[in-house]
Amino acid sequence: MTSTQRVLDELAPPSGDFDIDVLDAGVDRVLALFRRLHDEGALPPVLSQVPPGAITAQLAATAPAAGESLATILADVERIIVPGITHWHHPSFFAYFANSSSVPSLLGELLTSGLNANAMLWVTSPAATELEQRVLEWLWTAMGLPDAASWFGIITDTASMSTLLAIAAAREATGLDIRQRGMAGRQDLPVLRVYCTEHTHSSVAKACITLGLGSDNVVRIAVDEAYRMRIDALEAAMAADRAAGMRPIAVVATVGTTSTSSIDPIPLVADVCAREQVWLHVDAAYAGVMGIAPEYRWVLDGVDRADSVVTNPHKWLFTTMDCSALWTRHQDVLRNAFSLVAEYLVTARDSQVVNYMDYGVQLGRRFRALKLWMVMRAFGTDGLAARLRDHCAMAREFAARVESDPSWTLSAPVPFSLVCFRYAPPGVSDADADAANASLLSAVNAAGRVYLSHTRLDGRYVLRLAIGNILTTRAHVDLAWSELQRVVPRTA
Repeated sequence: MTSTQRVLDELAPPSGDFDIDVLDAGVDRVLALFRRLHDEGALPPVLSQVPPGAITAQLAATAPAAGESLATILADVERIIVPGITHWHHPSFFAYFANSSSVPSLLGELLTSGLNANAMLWVTSPAATELEQRVLEWLWTAMGLPDAASWFGIITDTASMSTLLAIAAAREATGLDIRQRGMAGRQDLPVLRVYCTEHTHSSVAKACITLGLGSDNVVRIAVDEAYRMRIDALEAAMAADRAAGMRPIAVVATVGTTSTSSIDPIPLVADVCAREQVWLHVDAAYAGVMGIAPEYRWVLDGVDRADSVVTNPHKWLFTTMDCSALWTRHQDVLRNAFSLVAEYLVTARDSQVVNYMDYGVQLGRRFRALKLWMVMRAFGTDGLAARLRDHCAMAREFAARVESDPSWTLSAPVPFSLVCFRYAPPGVSDADADAANASLLSAVNAAGRVYLSHTRLDGRYVLRLAIGNILTTRAHVDLAWSELQRVVPRTA
């Protein structure tokens, strides 16, 4: 018996078939899924074609009493689960924002699972903590931002959690002792207000709901013609709130909004926040990584004046879900907001190290830094920048096609790799165009060759094509345009 087989036998479930061949078969199935997405002749539909309830109907109502063979389970993954997967790795996935993976990240995720480290305390896995600190310094510097040593970084699951932590820190920074005394029933506590635009991600409102600030106290600031926050409207809203006895505590500005990829005027917002003494959180979840390409670093102008910043390597840096990077200039404030150390968590090294459990809601934490470290090393910053540039170039080329066709129109500027556009032939009313675009989207996605999503801008139904998948080529973008053209006569 080989040493590998002995280890596998020790880990085996009761079915007793956990041998090296089964392990190889499982790895082969993962690789087969990747190979299928590289084979233009065998690409599965991007969007899962199963109807609601189809997966549930194939699953047993209760867990088995006796263990089943892993070979049977793997076969059911192929038979039941894979048909119900929408393939975010697919080269023709253009919906939302991509979160495609890469071989270095896949290997990193596999190693992370194998190591099964819990990165809650430094002592529970020193490498997990120290690699997380260093790789976030790498990413901050790679994005062209200065003085990485002055920023504290932490990896969370998604930007929603990162934003929640940032707004919790903003609440802590008020000095109102909410951590200890709470918010309910306090006569000394003013209404606390958070400011963003209607295009800011919904995670801001969810964070305010979770933190007890209330969604009514998320103030939506008007935008300009490019969907950027208007500074005059921000100043007016803050002044009105202060006059009414309310207290502004945070502004969330965005670099690359979800609907349009618009860029709020960060330097001007930072001026207002400094003058008003409120926390500035910058949501650069989508477009922050564009700073890796030096010619795009202007989009991060003023970000170093923020109090906290988030970007998501799992969105556009070819890193497997999930991996969100949060930085703050106020490590002590974030720690004060969350640190709660039970006696069984006290260690002799606490004064010398970072214990990441002190900086968020979670105690147990995954070793997410490993895959990001492997991606940044494998591609290098030059390789990452080249791919980001190419995606932006493909988006501009697609936008040019839209502009050259009189039946179509661009609905927003195209600063990055997202194109917002709309079928709008001359003489067609907005209402009829809305219906036509909704039908177009449904028909294209149902065909399964490409997958697009939509939004609403100025009340109009708008299609979105977001390029960010590492496998996407110009041929796939061409296919998206062809699919749209193919269904126009049937739906217009």
